[in-house]
Amino acid sequence: MIKVNKHGIILQKTTLGFENEAVLNPAAIQEGNKVHMFYRAVTKNNYSSIGYCLLEGPLTVISRKDTPVLFTQFPYESQGLEDPRIVKIEDTYYLTYTAYDGINALGALATSKDLIHFDKKGLIVPLLTFVDFLRLAESKSKLNQKYIRYNEHNRAYEDSGEEVYLWDKNVVFFPRKIDGKISFLHRIKPDIQIVVAIDSIEDLTPEFWQNYFLRMNDYIVLAPKYDHEVNYIGAGCPPIETEAGWLLIYHGVHDTIKGYVYSACAALLDLKNPQLEIARLPYPLFFPEMQWELKGEVNNVCFPTGTALFDDELYIYYGAADERIACASVSLSELVQELLQFQKT
Repeated sequence: MIKVNKHGIILQKTTLGFENEAVLNPAAIQEGNKVHMFYRAVTKNNYSSIGYCLLEGPLTVISRKDTPVLFTQFPYESQGLEDPRIVKIEDTYYLTYTAYDGINALGALATSKDLIHFDKKGLIVPLLTFVDFLRLAESKSKLNQKYIRYNEHNRAYEDSGEEVYLWDKNVVFFPRKIDGKISFLHRIKPDIQIVVAIDSIEDLTPEFWQNYFLRMNDYIVLAPKYDHEVNYIGAGCPPIETEAGWLLIYHGVHDTIKGYVYSACAALLDLKNPQLEIARLPYPLFFPEMQWELKGEVNNVCFPTGTALFDDELYIYYGAADERIACASVSLSELVQELLQFQKT
């Protein structure tokens, strides 16, 4: 098994009003020896905004803003902005997050040229009811019944008179264009899906999504396979380009008598066609075992969302028990070699 080093908690909640309940699930982007971290900050009533801090090296916080850098401005995010991820494609930073309005949790996008000023582009996933999704996705063949199990519950809101949509979260962009096209991962439980080869965000029209879901099975890039991820999985950190393929650190979930357990997992996707899985670890990369991972706002959670690479050491930033931010690291070369021992046949 691959050796993982756990470095402990690197960021905790403060007494500031916007982050006095929890800090978790950070986006991270590295520039030289600095790491910019955009994290989910939680205040009372589970309202989230996005805070910011700067790290020197992989572990040392040298500055931290005392107000959120992104916060509610539109109805689709009225209950907050959650779980950001960030990449830089050419000269533009793409920061994705889950916009929550109290009923719907949907992937949204903000872009920036300087990591200071962000332009919100709105929701980039489909506004689709569960019934319409099922009608489209099952037009060719039946879906895994877990899609019904994990998504039909939202129908309970339908009598409220509110617009109720299929939850589509964990939007994670690839950090460069592939053959000149933009690609990103997203998650409708229980699998990770992929959008490949679009020219721009403007391509994501209602017609695009209708055609996409007519071929739903073609766009499932990873599905639960092993015991530690048997319930559902979700995209985690932005993919990392290696000679062997795109390294994806994602989260896997399994149910226990103490509730769900969230672990960090690893897979390789094909460089030219990331719809193809090359390899996957048959065991979790790391899992809740330390006190800060076992007890918190939600117990038993390691939720990876950002990375930084220093020499050959890959630092993985993750939400620990939905209350604090911690870091683990692993040799990138050793992890890739370990993955190649478990290539998909």
